[in-house]
Amino acid sequence: MRHTLPVTVLVFVAGLGIGYFARSAGIGASHKTDMRASDLAAIEKLHRSDVAATLTQDTSALTNLWSNDGVNLGFPDGPVVGLKAMEEAYAKTKLDYPDFKVLKYEPNLKEIQIVDDWAIEAGDVSATYQMSANAAPINVSDKGMRLLKRQKDGSWKFALVGLK
Repeated sequence: MRHTLPVTVLVFVAGLGIGYFARSAGIGASHKTDMRASDLAAIEKLHRSDVAATLTQDTSALTNLWSNDGVNLGFPDGPVVGLKAMEEAYAKTKLDYPDFKVLKYEPNLKEIQIVDDWAIEAGDVSATYQMSANAAPINVSDKGMRLLKRQKDGSWKFALVGLK
């Protein structure tokens, strides 16, 4: 499984390059503009779902944000790969920290590039959370990227998230 992530990232970067040159040459320009608008709307829907799921810490809603083969690099015990593992990781976190609460979650994405069925977005995220009801709030600010994958129904889901 360790070889899958570098290959996926390499293929995605190559696809971005091909898409960039095709866009520069004007190949499929009007169709691409219409698709880009609908893709951006669907990606914005994912963003709203991400904020809502993160604030409520609903394990089902959090898991539903991910593609079947999604990779979350944000868990303390290392990468979590796939929906089943994602669901288990969210459930374990809820079990280990039953009073965990997200007080603020604000993704600030500065750039989104879409090529075919993939999108990459970069920016930063600020959040405030409490590990327990009596704990002091913790503020975090992370920078990073997220790789999104278009689903067959036209929606978008997270394929890879890495923040630092």
